Amino acid sequence: MPVVILLPLLAIAAIGLAQISFFSQLGLSALPLAIILGTTIGHLPQHQPDSRELLFIKFCQQQLLRLGIILFGFSLSFQQIAAVGWQALVLDVFIILIIFCIGSLIGIKLFKLPRDMAILTSVGSAICGAAAILATETSIKARQQHVTIAVATVVLFGTLAMFSYPFIYQFSGISEQAFGIYIGSTAHEVAQAIAAGQTISQNTMQTAVVVKLIRVMLLAPFILMLTMVLKLDKTASEDNSSKAKVTIPWFVIGFIIAAGINSYIEIPQPILKIISFISQFLLAIAMAALGMQTQWKVIKSVGSKPILLGFILFILLLSGGFYLNYLLING
Repeated sequence: MPVVILLPLLAIAAIGLAQISFFSQLGLSALPLAIILGTTIGHLPQHQPDSRELLFIKFCQQQLLRLGIILFGFSLSFQQIAAVGWQALVLDVFIILIIFCIGSLIGIKLFKLPRDMAILTSVGSAICGAAAILATETSIKARQQHVTIAVATVVLFGTLAMFSYPFIYQFSGISEQAFGIYIGSTAHEVAQAIAAGQTISQNTMQTAVVVKLIRVMLLAPFILMLTMVLKLDKTASEDNSSKAKVTIPWFVIGFIIAAGINSYIEIPQPILKIISFISQFLLAIAMAALGMQTQWKVIKSVGSKPILLGFILFILLLSGGFYLNYLLING
C-alpha cells in the first residue's frame, strides 16, 4: 500500500484506538499509538518505501508536523503563555546549556565519537530533536550518516521519554501545570511533548507545548552562539560557519499568530473542535511517519556508543530536569 494512503490510515487507526478504554487506561493517546503503528509497519519487509515515498514521509515529518503545531496554537492564548512565567524561560536556558555541554564533552572526550555526531546528538536532546539536528548540521559540516544516526538516536530516546512521563507523574507529587512545565523543558520533540502531556490532561499538554516551544524559539540564538564558537575553533571551517543561516523556525511564528488570534478573536466552539481534530490528525500522521523512519539497523551500524550517549542524556534530562524544575518552579 502506498505510504500516501498508509500514513493517514495509521493516523485514523491511532485516533480510533486511543478511544478504547484499554489503551486510555495505559496512558496511550493517539500520538504515541501512531508512533507504535508506524514503527511496526516500518520494520515489515513488504512495506519498505521507495525514494518517492521517502520524500512524502519526510514531508509528513516536517511540514505536516509543523502545520499541526500551528493549528494547535488555536487551543492556546497569550494569557496561558504568560501564566507559565519567567521561570520557564530560565529553566529552558539552563537545560539547553547543561545538556549540550555535558553531551558534547562526554561524546567527544569520553566516547571518542566524531565531533559532529556528538554535537548533533547533544543538540537534538537539548533543544528540539530532529529539527535542531537538521538546523545545526550546516554549521559543523556534518556527515550525512552521522546526521541520520543522531536523528535515530534522539527519536529513540525521545520516544522512551514520552512513555516515561505518565509513569513519573504518578510519583511526582506535583500539579498538572508544574508537570507540564517539566515535560516541555525536557521532552526531545514538540510532538512528543504534546503526546506526553495529552496522556495526563489538556492543561498539562497546553503547558508542555508552550514551554517546549520556548525551547524551540531558543534554537536560533543557540545556533548563532554555536557558529561564533566554531569561528574561534581552529579546526572548524570558518567559511561554512559564516554561511550558516540562522532563522526562527516558521512554525513557531505561526503558532504565536494562531494563539494571538485565539486570544483576541472569539472563535465558535464547533470551529475550534474541527481545528483541534485536524491538528491531531496531522500530528498523528507525522508521528506515524517518524515511527516508520526509526530503523534499528541504522543505529546498530555504528555500535553502542551513540546509543549510550543518547541514553545518558535521556537519564540526565528526566532526572536532572526534574530537579531543576523542582528548584525553579516548585521551590
